[in-house]
Amino acid sequence: MTTHGRDLGRHPGRAARRLTALVLGLAVTALLGTGAVPAGAGPSDGGLKGALDTILSDPRLDGGGVSAVVADAATGATLYQRNGTDRLMPASNTKIATSLAAMGVLGPDHRFATDVLAAGRQTGRTLRGDLYLRGTGDPTVLAADYDRLAAGVAAAGVRRVTGQLVADDTRFDANRLGRSWAADDESSYYSAPISALTLAPDTDYDAGTVVVEVVPGGTEGARPRVGLTPADGGVRVANRATTGAAGSSNTLSVEREHGTNTIAVTGSLPLKAATVKEWITVQDPTRYAATVFAAALARHGVRVEDGLRTKGRPTPATAKTLAAHRSMPLRELVRPFMKLSNNMHAEALTKAMGYQATGRAGNWGDGLAAVGRYLRGQGVDTGTIRQVDGSGLSRMNLFPAAELSKLLLAVQDEPWFADWYAALPVACAPDRAEGGTLRTRMCGTPAALNAHAKTGSLTGASALSGYVTDKGGRKLVFSVVLADYLVSSVKSVEDAVVVTLAGSDTGKGTVEAARPERARTAPADGDVECSWRKPAHC
Repeated sequence: MTTHGRDLGRHPGRAARRLTALVLGLAVTALLGTGAVPAGAGPSDGGLKGALDTILSDPRLDGGGVSAVVADAATGATLYQRNGTDRLMPASNTKIATSLAAMGVLGPDHRFATDVLAAGRQTGRTLRGDLYLRGTGDPTVLAADYDRLAAGVAAAGVRRVTGQLVADDTRFDANRLGRSWAADDESSYYSAPISALTLAPDTDYDAGTVVVEVVPGGTEGARPRVGLTPADGGVRVANRATTGAAGSSNTLSVEREHGTNTIAVTGSLPLKAATVKEWITVQDPTRYAATVFAAALARHGVRVEDGLRTKGRPTPATAKTLAAHRSMPLRELVRPFMKLSNNMHAEALTKAMGYQATGRAGNWGDGLAAVGRYLRGQGVDTGTIRQVDGSGLSRMNLFPAAELSKLLLAVQDEPWFADWYAALPVACAPDRAEGGTLRTRMCGTPAALNAHAKTGSLTGASALSGYVTDKGGRKLVFSVVLADYLVSSVKSVEDAVVVTLAGSDTGKGTVEAARPERARTAPADGDVECSWRKPAHC
């Protein structure tokens, strides 16, 4: 027996769940059709349905969209659904599809490579030719890694390069920004340009950004002090800000000027105020990374005579590797990716999948086609979804909760599922590396340290999908996708659904309904998505 091109004999757990779900679904449909619903009948139990219907009828959602599904994780049986097939914006729940496809297509042991190669003849300490810095999409390369690569060049005996330092980013295409990404997000860290050769300023791994720190001046009216990390990436600061009186309003603004690598610092920062820290995108991530590497070469005594080239030249096949860096394996990289909902990781992985599938320069079209093939292999009806980027930053993405829950059910049989499951944010886990974007949510409830789920946030769109264990020990899959509301946040509505599931014995039909007000969550201005602690709107 086969379905969607996959042999169910290779996945007996998945086959059993699908068969059981089909039988239970037909039985429940028959009962509903006759109106003869026995007490405690699980899928049609009025307690669970009534409780979740009430939560999802919150006035904040009036006039908006709701798509929600709850299923038994072991059997696949649907226990609750409300507009489950309605397509709504999933925001960062899109990363569920992207991350799972990456694990399946690239494999959990996939590592990104960043290499330095010599094209030419080395005579003594002189390389008569060009030096190439070649990237394959690693969004986690740090300045320290580029420094180690430069040290490797020096250790190979090269002190003089007669040609150029060539930045080879040709593994990916030249399209830097995703489809329909908002123009006013140009300098926001969660909307950085995508390149096969890039740099992350710290271990949040927000590739293609620079950290800007602003400290008040020593006296009222003085310019604040501005620092950059890394300091040698070729980014310019236009400091037009002032230091205001102690206790005055903080009106400081830090933004990159359109189409440039100039970061404008304006407004007023009060005297003795705390340091302001912002992550700001760079205009050209390839040049940014290569500039940092060039500075590292100089520190290690390697002189490049003909300067830096950053456009359109692939590394010759005959070039000799002088130094190499490898990223952490994907089974580890998926943790900062999903815990902190890192958009740049999603897009780099999407393009990497495109390259792996076709051998062409990685691009969104080929990458998303690879994602679609993986989803179909898991039984997802890709004819009911639209995915135009890897991260969910685009407002053109559309997913029904039914397909998200179907995917979450199917992947439990994958050999790498435990690694992926461990990458999901955990409700109220105090360690940021564990709790991620759920670190402040559902605290003091049965869902705390229990619910493992992916968050999603855009203005007017919110989602939460994942796994939770109920009071009776039954593991559940849930997906809640909300859209077109006008209030600043509906996170407490999502939380109330999950808290209700965690506090109920769904197998016995014993339901303890939670009200949205009881499910403590982050305030609206902390409703961040891409990296939890940073101000964001995605």
